[in-house]
Amino acid sequence: MFNLNWKKAGLVAGLSLSLVAAGCSSDDESSKDTSSSDKGGDVNYSEEVDYTITGIEPGAGVVKTSEKAVKKYDSLKGWTVQTSSSGAMATALGEAIENEEPIIVTGWQPHWMFSKYDLKYLKDPKGVFGEDETINTMVRKGLKEDMPNANKLLDQFAWTTEDMNAVMLNIANGSDPADAAAKWVESNQDKVSEWTKGVEKVDGKEIELVYVEWDSAVASNNVVKNVLENFGFKVTLTPIDNAIMWKSVANGEADAMLAGWLPVTHGDLYAQYKDQLVNLGESLSGANIGLAVPAYMDVDSIKDLKPAE
Repeated sequence: MFNLNWKKAGLVAGLSLSLVAAGCSSDDESSKDTSSSDKGGDVNYSEEVDYTITGIEPGAGVVKTSEKAVKKYDSLKGWTVQTSSSGAMATALGEAIENEEPIIVTGWQPHWMFSKYDLKYLKDPKGVFGEDETINTMVRKGLKEDMPNANKLLDQFAWTTEDMNAVMLNIANGSDPADAAAKWVESNQDKVSEWTKGVEKVDGKEIELVYVEWDSAVASNNVVKNVLENFGFKVTLTPIDNAIMWKSVANGEADAMLAGWLPVTHGDLYAQYKDQLVNLGESLSGANIGLAVPAYMDVDSIKDLKPAE
């Protein structure tokens, strides 16, 4: 089993990545000088957020891509991607929206914040954040021979953005991840039965899934854990850093991971380890990355933002 001191929680991803901006305009703001405003509106959102993007953990795919965007776009010249954590980012976003204050954060879809808040993506004319992504299941070499039933279930695991969002939103609203997963599994037996076709029950076979503590990965790992346990497996979920997650499966120290975002988010890590692990294919399609804003912000494209002066 994967048992190292540094296997600790993580960072994001996903799932699709995006920068999400939130803010609004007040009567006082409408009296400001419009000569340096974003787009054609009255508020210079770039100045309001101090030319800062509130990010998640350092090294996360969404953070790396955001840093690339800062270098690629003249409109983001002088901007800073401020790293924190997934939870801290979500808290800052919620507080900003509650107070109708502007904020730009790193975000990704699937993510519960797109269900909870009215957000829209900014256009990315340079294509820095790429097109739609898929979330893929990766397993160690030899798993099919050692645990054919687990491998079969993992290979057949597939769901939609709506499915994942339902579990994530339940967790975000206060449910324990295991309880949210169990509730979803109970309510979606038709879908789960597709994952378990040809899978035979075992008696306490141990399996370890490693994951980064992104909301999307928490949801998927708890759902799969529940289904595996219903078939007699003893499942260990290990939260871990993103790069170490890939390395542990490639080295055979862990059995599987459910959070391989391709082709952009984890493209570099997949290129590094693809010959040392087995890609079982996508479990979810339609994940996407980019910059986004709440519907009430009068900004439509990354190019509408202003460089730091």
